[in-house]
Amino acid sequence: MRDILTIDIGGTFTKYALVSGRYRFKIKKRKKIPTPKKNHEEFINCIAEIFKAHDYVEGIAVSMPGLIDSERGICLASELFSFNNGRCIVEELQRACGVRVTIENDANCAALAEIRSGNLADVRDSFVLVFGSMVGGAFIHNREIYRGIHNCAGEVSFTLNGIGNDKNFYANDISALAFQKSCAEILGMAPAEITGEMIFDLINENDDDMLDALYQYAHGVAIKIFNLQMLFDPERFALGGGISQQKSFIDAVHDKIDELYKNMPTYLPRPQVVACKYHNDANLLGALYRYLNR
Repeated sequence: MRDILTIDIGGTFTKYALVSGRYRFKIKKRKKIPTPKKNHEEFINCIAEIFKAHDYVEGIAVSMPGLIDSERGICLASELFSFNNGRCIVEELQRACGVRVTIENDANCAALAEIRSGNLADVRDSFVLVFGSMVGGAFIHNREIYRGIHNCAGEVSFTLNGIGNDKNFYANDISALAFQKSCAEILGMAPAEITGEMIFDLINENDDDMLDALYQYAHGVAIKIFNLQMLFDPERFALGGGISQQKSFIDAVHDKIDELYKNMPTYLPRPQVVACKYHNDANLLGALYRYLNR
């Protein structure tokens, strides 16, 4: 088979890669560019230009945030890219590029990759949380993504953090971007001046302030995992996004779950938490899986 152009649209960067393989994925050329955020036309044109820069591409598989009707190829609603709301992304890209196109929610893509050949391949019910500019979520039941009647099942970004905080959404405090901003404030720097690599270099050097920030962040993650365990009772959680590559993050979440369960009734089920096998590539690979099985 020819290569599939897989595109992972994030809040800050858009990653793309040429991927081949029906049973074993092989990522070839890859690159990332700033995500087009000006308007819908720029958004579509950017993807079309990426496609036209490569020869022998069979089709395009897109992963993007928001409420996505993957069957009809429509972006129903997106907080980050509201100019796409109500647009049939698939139809427009097929018209612009002349090849088959599929589209899927980014967290669902991560889940598809992990179900297929990642760290959720051996369980039937699971939950994926992906930490980036927001917090993507996907609930998997009987090895299928449960979408809900409005295609918003798993959208943990828009769950509320407390009574009386009508717009205090989970993503405002517990996204990877929120963690980066809190660390920048501690360091007296602008968020744009600090990177995840800088933060975790300091954490791995046992910087007290950064360790405190990490454990405060992990506490919020652990609480959400606990609540989801009580609501859906999955066999396993897989945490994704670039931050999931950091062992200190996964360890901190485990530590905070341990703390929570010290005060819980002993009969409550304890969540099993792992990092996504494919980390930052999960969305790309899941988009390909969606394309191959559409």
